Amino acid sequence: MNIENTQSQMKKGILEFCILSIIRRGEAYPSDIVDEMKNANLHILEGTLYPLLTRLKNADMLTYRWIESHAGPPRKYFSLTEKGRAFYQELERTWNELDSAVNFLTSKATQTPNDQNQ
Repeated sequence: MNIENTQSQMKKGILEFCILSIIRRGEAYPSDIVDEMKNANLHILEGTLYPLLTRLKNADMLTYRWIESHAGPPRKYFSLTEKGRAFYQELERTWNELDSAVNFLTSKATQTPNDQNQ
């Protein structure tokens, strides 16, 4: 079994939730999203981010507005729609359930059979 493939699949599974977590705090510019993900040690390329943002926008989860830039062309800033906020809340609930379940299972895995009988 290839560990890199499994790790990649795990990261892909939470990518949308992480990106929406950034955007829900306020309007976000794609390169700022990339930087914040990088700072969290979840590296993402703009070539991965832009199609995801487009898909979320087409599903009415995101909206955007153009803001003039002093150093080049206007920038597209994304924000959550009402539908996007509701979707985020469902993802957050699911994440919390998964986090709790995984922590429960992995903490049991570190106990010896004698620990469980006490």
